[in-house]
Amino acid sequence: MNKQKGFETEVVINMLIFPLNNDTSRKIIHIDMDAFFAAVEMRDNPKLVGKPVVIARHPKETHGRGVVSTANYKAREYGIHSAMSAKEAYELCPHAVFISGNYQKYVEISEQIRDIFRRYTDVIEPLSIDEAYLDVTSNKIHSTSGVKIAKLIQHDIWHELHLTCSAGVSYNKFLAKLGSDFEKPHGLTVIKPEDAKQFLVKLPIEKFYGVGKKSVERFSQLEIKTGGDLLTLSEMQLIQEFGKLGYSLFRKVRGIHNAPVKTTRIRKSIGKENTYAKPLVTEEQVNAELAQLAQKVSAALTRHRRYGQTVVIKVRTKNFATKTKRLTVDKKIATTVDILKLAENLFQEVGGLEAGIRLLGITVTSLYSLEIEQLELPLWQANEGVVNSPKKD
Repeated sequence: MNKQKGFETEVVINMLIFPLNNDTSRKIIHIDMDAFFAAVEMRDNPKLVGKPVVIARHPKETHGRGVVSTANYKAREYGIHSAMSAKEAYELCPHAVFISGNYQKYVEISEQIRDIFRRYTDVIEPLSIDEAYLDVTSNKIHSTSGVKIAKLIQHDIWHELHLTCSAGVSYNKFLAKLGSDFEKPHGLTVIKPEDAKQFLVKLPIEKFYGVGKKSVERFSQLEIKTGGDLLTLSEMQLIQEFGKLGYSLFRKVRGIHNAPVKTTRIRKSIGKENTYAKPLVTEEQVNAELAQLAQKVSAALTRHRRYGQTVVIKVRTKNFATKTKRLTVDKKIATTVDILKLAENLFQEVGGLEAGIRLLGITVTSLYSLEIEQLELPLWQANEGVVNSPKKD
């Protein structure tokens, strides 16, 4: 039996033994801070309010190098977003205010936010420095209302830290996260079990977590543009086209996602480095090595089902001088392309090529859990007929 048949048989057996079960008993909140880094800077400097704010060194100070960590909503109106080059951001909005940022300050404020969460529940799963799931089915204030707790958290964060957040409340993590994204900034969206289907049928296919650029193209070929269109495909059709992603989407479009809120963290960082007997002396050599390291780090992140928000580059020259440089962005970093882009920009800032490079290293830190169904690329290659690991970009 080949892998394709084996996976299909396993799914069919599971369907026969374990019919679809939708746990609607839980109360899950997803909290997402609004433009977190930029909001902190605007809070600490009121003169920035109303101006487009970009968290990145000004490209005029770096000879056009550097990457955007995040941007406030005013800057986003000009098309600026995280992981964009600072030079491109400047071209889109020359009058934007560029701020280098203070990651340690953001970490400290993130801990203060989590202290507020812990007033209501200890069942907390951080997704990043500025967002988390909370299971408040049982909670410290003995409330039966997840909506009430979400409002209290928003109130506490605003009155104590003078920052806003958006909240989604539902019976599972998938819907709660969709809810927090639905109305930003400072929004609160509730998706009840009886409203989930109506909400999901209108949802664009690219909004389903796990659906990335590659799978969007395939869905477009199948004329699947919304959750309503997705409902027309059978479970076996989805599995044949997308493997585990299809298996997951068949359930999610029906409002089913029974994964619990996880409170444990396993690893703090994942990195790879190489030492060279013959020092690297050209930019082409360095870029080739960075590409290999980025691919290895991406593969390790996939194996451990993690993503990060901070990329660190380590450079040691022939005379044993060692430098490190890090950059934190407000997006999920897991693919080779994202890791390499940030690493190349960091290397341009660190330099050292003129002295000869003896060691290169890339590390991704600020790690958080990434469920298998949330991977950005499809796990199924239909033309190969096997279940694969995620393809590298």
